[in-house]
Amino acid sequence: MSKFHKDPNYYIGTVCLKVMDLNQSIVFYEKILGFKVLEKNNVMAKLTVDGKTPLVILEQPEGIKRKSKRTSGLYHFALLLPNRKDLAEFIKHLLNIRYPFGTADHLVSEAIYLNDLDGNGIEVYVDRPSDQWKWKNRLVHMDTLELDLHDLLKESEQPWTHLPKETIMGHIHLHVSHLDEAKTFYTEGLGYHIVSTYPQAYFLSTGGYHHHIAINTWQGVGVPSPSENDVGLNWYEIIFPNEKTLQLQVEKLRQIGATVTKDGDYFVTEDPAGNRIRLVVR
Repeated sequence: MSKFHKDPNYYIGTVCLKVMDLNQSIVFYEKILGFKVLEKNNVMAKLTVDGKTPLVILEQPEGIKRKSKRTSGLYHFALLLPNRKDLAEFIKHLLNIRYPFGTADHLVSEAIYLNDLDGNGIEVYVDRPSDQWKWKNRLVHMDTLELDLHDLLKESEQPWTHLPKETIMGHIHLHVSHLDEAKTFYTEGLGYHIVSTYPQAYFLSTGGYHHHIAINTWQGVGVPSPSENDVGLNWYEIIFPNEKTLQLQVEKLRQIGATVTKDGDYFVTEDPAGNRIRLVVR
C-alpha cells in the first residue's frame, strides 16, 4: 500500500454511488473496470478488489432519477493502481473494447478518465515516485499535459482481466458550491492541508500526498446540492488512524458549526455543499 494511504494519514476509503440500474452497473464495474462482487442484494452491491474490503458500493434507491445538471457532488473518484504496467494493461483493455476515455499527465501521476453508465466520473491512475514530485512553498507542482501513451503502453505484459488486489481509492474530487466555505470545512474541520491550487479549485492532503481530496466550483458558484434521489455520490469514507484522532476532528468540525452524528461505529457529516462523509477508523 502507498505510504500516503495508511497511518498516520487521513485517506479515502469506500465510495458509495447511487445508480439507475443496479444490474447494468454491476456488469460495467465487473467487465469494464474489473471489480468483483463481494456482496449483493436487490438494491445494493459491494465491489471489491481484494475479496475482503469494499472499494465501491452501488445502490439503486427507490425513485432514483438521472443526474441533475449543475449541482455539487462527485466530479470523480480515483482508483490508484500499483504500477505503470497495470495502467498500461488497463488502457489496452479499453482500447480493445473501444470504451471511451481521456488521458492526462499530471507530473505527479499518469491518469486516464472515464464515466460509468450514469455519468459518474472515474479516474484510474498511477503515481510517479514521490521523490520526483516538485514542491515549492509547501505546494506541489501539478499540471495537465498530454500523456505519452506510446511510452506507457510499452509496459504492458499481459491482457487485462481484473483490478490488481493492491488497488486502492487514491483520492476523490468533488464539486462544491462555494470554495472558501469548503476550504474551511476540509482544512479547519477535517485537518487537511492545501497542497496545490488551480483556477476555482483546491487540492488537499495529509502527509505530503499530492491530494487525497480535491474541491472545485467548475459547475458554478452557488450551485445547489443534488436531490436525495439523484444519481451520483451517496457518501464517501475518510479513514482516520485511531479513535483519538477521529474524536479530535469531530470536535473541530463541531467548532466550525458542522453537524456530526454518530451512527454505529462511524460518524456522519456533510461538507457545506452537501457531500456526505463517513468518518471511520479501520
